[in-house]
Amino acid sequence: MAPESSFAHMGLDGRLLQAIAELGWAKPTLIQEKAIPLALEGKDLLARARTGSGKTAAYAIPLIQHLLQVKMSPLVTEQAVRALVLVPTKELGQQVLQMIRQLMAYCSRDVRVADISGQVDMSAQRPILMEKPDVVVGTPSRVLAHLQGHSLSLRHSLEVLVLDEADLLFSFGFEEDLKNLLCHFPKIYQSFLMSATFSEEVQALKELALHNPVTLKLRESQLPEAAQLCQYQIRCATEEDKFLLLYALLKLGLVRGKAILFVSTVERGYRLKLFLEQFSIPACVLNAELPVQSRCHIISQFNRGFFDYIVATDEQVLAEPAARAKRKKGAKSEKGKDPEYGVARGIDFQNVATVINFDPPASVESYIHRAGRTARADNPGTALTFVTHPECPLLAEIEEALAGESTEPVLRPYQFRMEEVEGLRYRCRDAMRSVTKQAIKEARLREIKEELLNSEKLKTYFEDNPHDLRLLRHDRPLHPAIIKPHLRNVPEYLVPPTLRAIAQPLLNKRKRRKHLAPSSSRPRGGFQARRGRNPLRSFQYMGRRPRHLASKGETS
Repeated sequence: MAPESSFAHMGLDGRLLQAIAELGWAKPTLIQEKAIPLALEGKDLLARARTGSGKTAAYAIPLIQHLLQVKMSPLVTEQAVRALVLVPTKELGQQVLQMIRQLMAYCSRDVRVADISGQVDMSAQRPILMEKPDVVVGTPSRVLAHLQGHSLSLRHSLEVLVLDEADLLFSFGFEEDLKNLLCHFPKIYQSFLMSATFSEEVQALKELALHNPVTLKLRESQLPEAAQLCQYQIRCATEEDKFLLLYALLKLGLVRGKAILFVSTVERGYRLKLFLEQFSIPACVLNAELPVQSRCHIISQFNRGFFDYIVATDEQVLAEPAARAKRKKGAKSEKGKDPEYGVARGIDFQNVATVINFDPPASVESYIHRAGRTARADNPGTALTFVTHPECPLLAEIEEALAGESTEPVLRPYQFRMEEVEGLRYRCRDAMRSVTKQAIKEARLREIKEELLNSEKLKTYFEDNPHDLRLLRHDRPLHPAIIKPHLRNVPEYLVPPTLRAIAQPLLNKRKRRKHLAPSSSRPRGGFQARRGRNPLRSFQYMGRRPRHLASKGETS
């Protein structure tokens, strides 16, 4: 193996190499291969690489190597905050913290890291910062607040600055915070600016924070190759067809493994979740209204396989970039929503087999980062985009931007015969009627009530005010939607003949579980087939019917 293709030939500390080996990284990715040697030389970096390419490790490895070398120097005796990682969202802060801790597995006594991006009181974070961890991870607004509150000092100690997902830092309204932060930094420090796109915001950050940087604009597509990531578009005549199609795909086993369902609004997210619950398809909602601890817990449970489907709302990416950039500092965000929330960007959802754009994204950047939640590393994945007639022009713009100079269509047509699932339409309509506006409202209230009861912040308050706790616990029961038992299973006579070969094993498996396992012992989700061929990846292109959807007697 050539030296540049091996971590062992980069001159890294043995403890760092041991942690890398334990993570199972046989060789560096392209961005790591190019960025790590330059960073170890002390150069500032402006790097662009696609989502899932290993950008986090590309700066975390040289950062830890630098700190280990500093700690071994006999001239350094004082503990100080020497590295700062700025992230646009709290969820990304948690992910960065986890990655750095994994790489520090064998040197955690020598290098310490703290994440202050979480939504907890600043007073609870002050004792952590008083111990002066070597690395601090946080959002610009929270870091600035601690600097102004004198619980953090960087003017004489900062040596490495990282701007992760840099194109979002300005977009999320952090422009003024970033400019104010620079006043608290020393004149000389090394900077890494990592981004998936080179936008105007990134160029502005380059002028602010970097000093004669080396620019790495890797010659790779923004999404994995077609052999790894299959991208389809599905034309739906009506909104009802979207719900019917999703019901058929999930219930008949055409979508297998974990999936993320992207919608455009919080209300749409709860509507889709309640719709799926009508068919006993467990799903979890992820949006900006949920506290950061709950969001991180949901992501953790999803990654551990407790459920297979997340209905995600990504308002920050779907909003107009100009509107976000112009948001004044101190201006209130939408009621109840966390302004530092994001799903499509940065968060590491593990082993996602399919991304479904139930509502199409508003921009090509949003599409790239939604689709980037699957087909990560060397794993295969599928991206499906549902589109109605009014949404076609938007999707055409996205497809044109993705194609570039290529003449080959990027989003291939998913040839699905809606007439074959017409027998399921009445069940779909029955479920949609049950998901009323009142049911959606009560579902949101139920989650708020659960958060209040489980809140650590309110624990002391409820101890001092037990009457309020009793009132909350004995409030009138909320019934978000009436679950109709007859919708749980699909009768065999409703399964299209051309799909029985795929759906029958799944239906038989459900029957066996129903008879063999009591309801309390059945695992939630997870029964989706994770072995064998993925039906979504067996479709033929250019109007030819998928082999498993062809009617009897139809030639391929």
